[in-house]
Amino acid sequence: METVTLIADSGSTKAEWCVLNGSAPERYFTKGISPYFLNELQIADLLNAELLPHLNGVEIGEVCYYGTGCATEQNRRIVEVALRQTFSKAHVSVTHDLMGAARATCGRNKGVACILGTGSNSGYYDGEQIVKNSPGLGYVLGDEGSGSYLGKKVLQYYLYDTFDGELKEKFEETYHTSAAQILEAVYKKPLPNRYLAQFSLFLSQHRGHYMIENILEDCLNDFFFQHLCKYREIWTEPVHFVGSIAAAFKDVIEQLCQSYEFELGNLFKNPMQGLIQYHLSES
Repeated sequence: METVTLIADSGSTKAEWCVLNGSAPERYFTKGISPYFLNELQIADLLNAELLPHLNGVEIGEVCYYGTGCATEQNRRIVEVALRQTFSKAHVSVTHDLMGAARATCGRNKGVACILGTGSNSGYYDGEQIVKNSPGLGYVLGDEGSGSYLGKKVLQYYLYDTFDGELKEKFEETYHTSAAQILEAVYKKPLPNRYLAQFSLFLSQHRGHYMIENILEDCLNDFFFQHLCKYREIWTEPVHFVGSIAAAFKDVIEQLCQSYEFELGNLFKNPMQGLIQYHLSES
């Protein structure tokens, strides 16, 4: 009997799932899964509510999961337990989302792989493994260039009254919020990284304004300077990107690559199509 493989690519905001069953790949979406914010039971409940109804009883023989927060053994274990509870007959492998980005963009070639989504990450991939990784400090201390980092800057500009009158008015028309509500959401409510990341949309909606362009260039340059410049291999191998922020602001990424004299490789909004090709070639 042919093994049905389930591939997962999960960020903090959303997860994409793909069933490889010998015919056309079937793709589905659920809320994101982060072991920093969800425990085994909560992840299992999410899978039962949002994923299993799509699978229509298909017996999954293998689960290949790439997810945010899964670089540590403790967090991998949380996700593994939930997946094994949900797919009791399947072989389950869990690794971090950066490996997914590397396999999707590099295949079996060397390169620097980057994620710019709700969070950010990067690593040097030798064609098989991530052999170097810039420290991921999360949305409070790091995540330079990410949606949460950009959104945080938007809120700072608004709350510090740095935006000019035009942008301040547009912000208030768009979000209908107050300083008190923003601070409560960031410091008291769950999933503050997702909350911050939603404000990055304000940047894409108002491209061309000099303050917006300054925020984009400064925040994305922080990612290049703090992380990419630390890899000596980046001067000889291409750099690849996946993620909603990378796709939304591709022109800024291209300009920064030219400025730093980096070779820009693949840039995908999400890595799933590349992961499908990778796993099909494996089988």
